[in-house]
Amino acid sequence: MDTIASLFSFITTPVSWVIVQFHKLYGAIFGDDTGWAWGLSIVSLVVLIRICLIPLFVKQIKSTRNMQVLQPKMKAIQERYKNDKQRQSEEMMKLYKETGTNPLSSCLPILAQSPFFFALYHVLSAIASGKTIGVIDQPLLDSARQAHIFGAPLAAKFMDSDDKVAALGASLTDVRVVTAIMIVMMSASQFFTQRQLMTKNVDLTVKTPYMQQQKMLMYIFPLIFAVMGINFPVGVLVYWLTTNVWTMGQQMYVINQNPTPGSKAQEQYLSRLLKSVTTHGQVRGRTRRNTVKRIVAKGSDRNDIERKFITGLAKLGLAAQEDGTVEKSEAALTEAEGGAAPKRQQPKRQTKAKRQTAATQPGAAKESGTADDAGPKTSLTKQDASQVDKPKSAGKSAASGSSRQAKSGQRKGPQRPKHPSKK
Repeated sequence: MDTIASLFSFITTPVSWVIVQFHKLYGAIFGDDTGWAWGLSIVSLVVLIRICLIPLFVKQIKSTRNMQVLQPKMKAIQERYKNDKQRQSEEMMKLYKETGTNPLSSCLPILAQSPFFFALYHVLSAIASGKTIGVIDQPLLDSARQAHIFGAPLAAKFMDSDDKVAALGASLTDVRVVTAIMIVMMSASQFFTQRQLMTKNVDLTVKTPYMQQQKMLMYIFPLIFAVMGINFPVGVLVYWLTTNVWTMGQQMYVINQNPTPGSKAQEQYLSRLLKSVTTHGQVRGRTRRNTVKRIVAKGSDRNDIERKFITGLAKLGLAAQEDGTVEKSEAALTEAEGGAAPKRQQPKRQTKAKRQTAATQPGAAKESGTADDAGPKTSLTKQDASQVDKPKSAGKSAASGSSRQAKSGQRKGPQRPKHPSKK
């Protein structure tokens, strides 16, 4: 870890300068040598870095949206080449190249933070070793070594020896308890952030490599942080826990305000939007109007959740407009209430015994018809019965004629000559 951190030593001076400036601010409130002053300085460093990374976060959202738009095409490629994984991967990469989509864009914020993370690690390691670094001179170094967060020194690690921890003015038990709790919180926040993305903000009807990647990251990242966390100083754990909490809150905001189409989050969002329209009679807010505008523009390509939202508006007598607003519409209300055609009722089917009785006993069919159906039915007369029996008699005569032909041994049509030996 020290070797990797030394690679980013070129930004240790800017990172240490930012920490010192925040330390001056918080030191005037809590005291220069307190853990609150140094701990809040690290938290403020995280907030500053994440604000600077907002453009990357916006790019990440746009790339994620492009992935969502491409999901139907990706599903078609999967079905077409389901037996050829190599061709499937080639077609996927070709699709990414044509649309300018990067499936690894979700890692951009983490990659951009890495230099600052390792620079902070380098600074804290120097503090633990008693070495000045960047703009941290000897008085600031002594102040940082005296700072404790819940009894654990800022530069102490879970794997430090008892002598090293004692040199920082703390006990090994306090250090391991504090670092273990922070490692668990750091890993849990990372897992919850990724799980929230997978369970709420992903269209689960489409299985794509992007989803497999996100599912893999959901388990890999917390495991990596848990294993590496035992070698992180307390100050670095504060840094990483803060950035995980920031990411979780930022993602919750995006999911609630701009969910993925077809996801559980979109269903919850449109349900809240429908309740708001029911209460106020209009779409309030530019973001919500843009959402309605996108749904209207989709037309017949809307998913089931969006169609349900449009139907809910119609039941209120409202119709969504192209500009994202809603207007009263009697036609939409009529279509929602009575648009479905009534089902045709099939006639009651008679049993086989009743049909045979009706064919053989006209009187019984008449009585059963009046008793069962309680309605006027035309009964079979004797003439009808005789007409019914005619095909039977014709069938009998045809059968007897064929039997006579069979007995005589003659066949219809040209006869085959007998063999000379049989003459």
